[in-house]
Amino acid sequence: MERFKIVHRTYYNYSENVALGTHNLLLRPRENHELRIELFTLNITPKAKVLWHLDVEDNSVAVATFNTPTQQLFIESEVIIQQYNESPLDFIVADYAINYPFKYLPNDNFILSSYMVLPNEETRILLNNWIYNVYKYNEKIQTYTLLQKLTTYIFKNFTYKVREEAGVQSAKQTLTLGSGSCRDFAFLFMEAVKCLGLATRFVSGYLYAPLMSDQVGSTHAWAEVYVPGGGWIGFDPTTGNIVGTDHISVAVSRLPDNVPPIAGSFVGVSDSTLNVGVWVTKV
Repeated sequence: MERFKIVHRTYYNYSENVALGTHNLLLRPRENHELRIELFTLNITPKAKVLWHLDVEDNSVAVATFNTPTQQLFIESEVIIQQYNESPLDFIVADYAINYPFKYLPNDNFILSSYMVLPNEETRILLNNWIYNVYKYNEKIQTYTLLQKLTTYIFKNFTYKVREEAGVQSAKQTLTLGSGSCRDFAFLFMEAVKCLGLATRFVSGYLYAPLMSDQVGSTHAWAEVYVPGGGWIGFDPTTGNIVGTDHISVAVSRLPDNVPPIAGSFVGVSDSTLNVGVWVTKV
């Protein structure tokens, strides 16, 4: 078991007083048999009323509402977690899914169908041709090996770039540019996996990088694929690895744009700036 402390600070600064609208916060890690929360605090200035709920994909969402005009919004979450996913390769794949291709069982397929929606025809053609670099169709291959080869191929053949602007590049853009951020690589991986007929979802969270633990960091993104018997298995094309102890999941979604850490609005005639800092340290 490993223990990590994550501090996530966000500052919105406005040139004039503004009225803050409702803000949805996805900052609390997803608890399960692999991850337990030991401590979680949430500090918000100006004072906010906070209510919690679980969304349709079982993410913990804090809904903050405000009554005080302000020129700055400060949101800080601090969490200490216990991470038990120390052997991510210790899972058993169902017999029928060991080798690719395979088909999900009817009941699973019904539940997973929203995570298998194919990209448009133009993108499918591009991706099917691109996948040929990794997998020759009708080639005999283990399912996990195929997914890991796809992860590694993105890591080795694309250039990582920090992108401050919101949103995610399309798979076509990332293929054309040959570069992108972690969320762009995760989405490219997802679109390719769906072309292979498998269910996949986007994950937003944090990554412990020992060499950078004392520096200002940012959130991280990767993807999960549903592998029968093993469940939702994480793959990180930014690092080229299967997801393990150093990955801390906060929110999942079938669409990347659905899970920004903070989403809200303000009313007023004002310019605004945003500053974000994330620190992940081993306790």
